[in-house]
Amino acid sequence: MPSMVVPGDTLTQVARRPVRLGAVSFVNTLPLIDGLENLADLELHYAVPSTLLDTLLDDEVDLALCSSIDYQRSRTPLVIVPCGLLGCDGPTLTVRLYCTGPIDRVTEVHCDTDSHTSVALLQILLRELHGIAPELVAFDARPRGPHDPPRDWPPALLLIGDKVVTDSPPSARYPHQLDLGAAWVELTGLPFVFALWLARRDADPAVVAVAANVLDRQRRYNRERLDLIIERKARPRGWPVALAASYLKGKLAFEFTDARRRGLELFFDKACEHGLVDGRRPLEIVNLS
Repeated sequence: MPSMVVPGDTLTQVARRPVRLGAVSFVNTLPLIDGLENLADLELHYAVPSTLLDTLLDDEVDLALCSSIDYQRSRTPLVIVPCGLLGCDGPTLTVRLYCTGPIDRVTEVHCDTDSHTSVALLQILLRELHGIAPELVAFDARPRGPHDPPRDWPPALLLIGDKVVTDSPPSARYPHQLDLGAAWVELTGLPFVFALWLARRDADPAVVAVAANVLDRQRRYNRERLDLIIERKARPRGWPVALAASYLKGKLAFEFTDARRRGLELFFDKACEHGLVDGRRPLEIVNLS
């Protein structure tokens, strides 16, 4: 397949400056963003999921791959740009609850501070599948340095992202685990959407459209070169090649479909029902046709 080429002046002709995209640097975003760093007139700003909304609202980026719950919680109205997403149709592998004892007896969960959506999803699942509403405690799960003391693993812990594979807690300590993607599908029969490309409602429509076109084409291009991406980008991050291939090709979803939209709508409904958002905004989706 030939290399994807974006005309050098396309972005600057529209935006009069580099188009700025906010994204996460986890392995799970590689099918969406790998290669964008090589495009002229485009800037990638990396951050953890929980801080990407602020970069969007502070006008540091034009589009951001935000936690899906942030669409509802944003103080500024946003629009969904359907040029890709990060979701699942079943088990995720990297959004996981670890418990030393039975899940339905948990009274406190330490939650990875990188995430907003996963914490909201956890609360819904624990209430509806297990009938519990444990206290949530912030847990700094950032990678440790070689001179840091061993981590003190709590009795119940929610982790997201690469660290589930590369810096996971000892499995012997946690005989009870819950994959949140699998649990959502068990509960609802629908896919789950963890992250979406979002833009401010007042953003320049021409900038959003040209950025969306670039993102859509890069995602399609990357779909054909996943093996190369895994070898060059996932393996150096400590991912076994076979596990990364299974993860990116079989567990995660990257396209905005009707079924994933329905899953997103239901998640927002349940978040509102459980008081996890102040109100229920309807979906405003940019028409890219």
